[in-house]
Amino acid sequence: MEMRPLRYFVAVAETGHMTRAAEQLGIQQPPLSLAIKSLERELGVQLFRRHPRGVALTDAGRLFQVEALRMLQDMEAMKQRMARVANGEVGTLAVGFTSSAAAHRFVPEALRAFRREHPGVELQLRENNAAELTEALAAGRLHCGLLRVPVARPEGLIFETLLREPVLVAMPSDHRFALARSKASRPLPLARLCEEGIILVRRPGAPGLYAELLALCHAKGLRPRVVAEVDRMMTNLNLVAAGVGLSVVPASMTGVHAHAIAYMRLADGGQLDAPLTLVSRVEEDNLPAQHFAALLRRHASENPGS
Repeated sequence: MEMRPLRYFVAVAETGHMTRAAEQLGIQQPPLSLAIKSLERELGVQLFRRHPRGVALTDAGRLFQVEALRMLQDMEAMKQRMARVANGEVGTLAVGFTSSAAAHRFVPEALRAFRREHPGVELQLRENNAAELTEALAAGRLHCGLLRVPVARPEGLIFETLLREPVLVAMPSDHRFALARSKASRPLPLARLCEEGIILVRRPGAPGLYAELLALCHAKGLRPRVVAEVDRMMTNLNLVAAGVGLSVVPASMTGVHAHAIAYMRLADGGQLDAPLTLVSRVEEDNLPAQHFAALLRRHASENPGS
């Protein structure tokens, strides 16, 4: 049923007079009377009794008044909900992140800020490796993702570097490099790192931070010995803590397994860094995702060294 006849009916019922209701509605009295008669024909009942001083509700009219008011209130509530959807105030936002991206304090701070600014949006958070996050974004299962160095760049996705941070060498705390470290904490030369077994976080042969590490080694004529390639940063650090090998990790991972892992600067690390990358979809129509991306960019510009 159309809402306009209901509004006309309610105005007449509340004023008890066709002319006063028409003035209230800003229309002429004859069209209002015709609309009420058309509504009565549609419903098959008489809603008003006409008398010289105006109109009065019939029993059927009083019952219909309750329903009409409910329907108008429901319509208004629906309009308000749709307005919130149109403004991105409600909805769902599916965000994926790698464990190393989530370890950067920027990420939880941004998520808390988004929750404060958009409390009506349901956040769905998923953790995975960079390759699987990229695939999920390309397939439309995620709205955006936060990772380090992209391992693939499918069409339809945008990759934005929000922040950059240095990398550190992670080694067992009882390793000879850690035990020999002076109080000055001199950086570890890349050649010394290549003397040890190295753990990589990547799919074999895939690009990314660890591919850049290998390329840097090869450019310097070094032959690194890779002892493991794993999918996730936490698996990497678990293996380092277990003494399987050494690895290179973003500086924000410092503190993970602090009892078992020592972190040291890499002398040649100036050519390596760990970006924090926002991945989103081209022409994203999810407003919460647009708001979240804008918030990330704003926070990154305000805190470039965070």
